[in-house]
Amino acid sequence: MHLAAFLIAGPVAHSHAVWRHPRTTGDFLRPELYQDIARILERARFDLAFFADRLAMADTYGASLETGVTYGDQDVVRLDPIPVLAMMAAVTRRLGLGATRSTTYYHPYQVARTFATLDHLTRGRAAWNVVTSVNDSEARNFGLEAHLEHDRRYDRADEFMEVVGRLWDSWQPDALRLDRARGRFADPDQVNYIDHAGEWFKSRGPLNVPRGPQGHPVIIQAGSSGRGKAFAARWAEVIFAVQPDADRARAFYQDVTATLATLGRQPETCRILLAVMPFVGETTAAAHAQQRLHNDLADPRVGLATLSSHANYDLSQHPLDEPIENVRVQGMQGLFETVVGLSKAEGLTLRDVGKRYAQGVLVPQLVGTPSEVADQLADLFASGACDGFVISPSHLPGAFAEFADAVVPELQRRGLFRRQYAGTTLRSHLAS
Repeated sequence: MHLAAFLIAGPVAHSHAVWRHPRTTGDFLRPELYQDIARILERARFDLAFFADRLAMADTYGASLETGVTYGDQDVVRLDPIPVLAMMAAVTRRLGLGATRSTTYYHPYQVARTFATLDHLTRGRAAWNVVTSVNDSEARNFGLEAHLEHDRRYDRADEFMEVVGRLWDSWQPDALRLDRARGRFADPDQVNYIDHAGEWFKSRGPLNVPRGPQGHPVIIQAGSSGRGKAFAARWAEVIFAVQPDADRARAFYQDVTATLATLGRQPETCRILLAVMPFVGETTAAAHAQQRLHNDLADPRVGLATLSSHANYDLSQHPLDEPIENVRVQGMQGLFETVVGLSKAEGLTLRDVGKRYAQGVLVPQLVGTPSEVADQLADLFASGACDGFVISPSHLPGAFAEFADAVVPELQRRGLFRRQYAGTTLRSHLAS
């Protein structure tokens, strides 16, 4: 199986309780926290760590930023993840490093240049988590009044990916000569304009960064709506899946795998990684005590603020003690449909949904001893739910250390996870 770590360059992760947790240590505004995490993950031979990102504070809920700022939601602080990755790269040699960049609010040339640079400076460990962005708050930070309609932003993203790929290919692999004796730096016949002019973008090229060690940095995507899954199946090498239970995870895996086949892609060219939040204890009872401590710290108000931001829809207009309405949203449609489905299936009120969302944005929680958590991971992996896992922390950096030191050795003893890296690049980790 493959393992990735989910991070936000700020006080929380999927869990809004992270910053309140008594075992969270380190300062999220300082590089040492992220460097400690990077060392832990590389010691455990993780494939990669990647940072989610968003370009605005959450102020959809009640048309105000009050809830998110007061209680500390996902969006109240997000450092730019690219400089953070540079700090992590300096203390690692094998760990893959990924960051989010939006196809809606950046230009292809800028993104191509950023990730080509990162790929060089990490010697082939860079990954780009492609998002289309989700809400009007982000639009207003870039001089717009409203975010693009859901499917249209994926149309834009398709062209964005085409342009970025051509820019990465604008330097052929052997273009650099560095012939000091003859004074030949590069071969101009192997550096090419792209002259792209499409519906959304114009870019002449070529990129002013030579072709990176991986050619193209690894592409991560997390689309879960119908249009989002089609986009992910076309472009992604890693698909990050948030599904609340095993049945939904297996259905998602089968759906995406079938779509890959229609595009002529082999399953091994795209790894589908399921997000999970482990609670590991010396005994089962101790693990459940850790889970209760964490979940009790999650405030439903901040969960609803985050869900409103994700859905680009103000949930404050609905009663808290009634089931969530099946409303149409323009944000993360697949995730919101899952929320509505859970609400109906389990009889959850909007307040219940907020609590569940604050605990981990629907990421399933795995609880037990190292052996029991390994059993749960092995069952999901063997049953066709995923190709591996995105580990989401309940506290930092200790949740990663507990998993690395207790669960990873158990997976290694079972032959389910590598003991050593087989290669040096992220793409080689994903292929092995």
